[in-house]
Amino acid sequence: MSLRGKVAVVTGATRGCGRAIAVELGRAGATVYVTGRTTRETTSPMKRPETIEETGELVEAAGGKAVVVRCDFRSESDVDALKARIESEVDGIDILVDDVWGGDMYFHFDAPFWETPLEDALNLTHNALDTHLIALHKLLPLVVARRGLVLEVTDGDNDDYVGAGLPYYLAKCGIRALGRALGAELKKNDCVGLAVTPGFLRSESMLDHFEVTEENWRDAVGKLAPVDFKISETPYLLARGVAALAQDPSVSRFAGQTLASWTLMKEYDYTDIDGDRPDFGRWLTEVRHAGKDPATTPPDDFR
Repeated sequence: MSLRGKVAVVTGATRGCGRAIAVELGRAGATVYVTGRTTRETTSPMKRPETIEETGELVEAAGGKAVVVRCDFRSESDVDALKARIESEVDGIDILVDDVWGGDMYFHFDAPFWETPLEDALNLTHNALDTHLIALHKLLPLVVARRGLVLEVTDGDNDDYVGAGLPYYLAKCGIRALGRALGAELKKNDCVGLAVTPGFLRSESMLDHFEVTEENWRDAVGKLAPVDFKISETPYLLARGVAALAQDPSVSRFAGQTLASWTLMKEYDYTDIDGDRPDFGRWLTEVRHAGKDPATTPPDDFR
């Protein structure tokens, strides 16, 4: 299968899973609208160095066509402008990947919710949920026109609370709920909607947080990073699964579900870009939730 002739829109494509998904959709042949807030001329409150232009260059280098558009998904006028541009250039959207986040600076894992700033909680939920609703409201008509696929990107494949703070939990459960609802609502229009999630992600910001690079990330395990980090994955593990879903003629069988990177890896039989096969789901079930000592558990059993 190939995505030649297909049009994809990736929101939050500046970095992390959004960037990797844009690249892998381009590698499969799609024209990818690369959208986000940070450009070489304008930064976002995230204050990260990655830009949408860099993502566009990676898409092109992988063999796809990139259309780079600055868009703040908190702004209805920005999304209206994005929609108008898409309508002027193509006749619909085949794949919409809704990956906006923008909450890193607002979550608090180390204090009770009532002792954290309410403004941070509200900013996190607005950035994580309002943005997705705005994107869906404006862009779904273009997906319906092509009988396309919508993927909501979240964190975690179930609604179990893992102690990450109430606003973060609300945001990620909300995205999973959108995936379930889209599965039902889009079916009425011969479209498919679902949610996807990575495992323990070695994103650009996570590597910086643990003071390592992709080349030496294992040095952080058990030091700045928790032991679970040894079963981490690059953003491309999920991205390769997204590209596989987009090319699967039977993708409707997953409508309304939340599919994890490790589930997609086994379903479509691929590896991470480093050749690894990290199964973070098995790790959580057989080690962390089973009460085993992760420090003495060999990681190779889960790769």
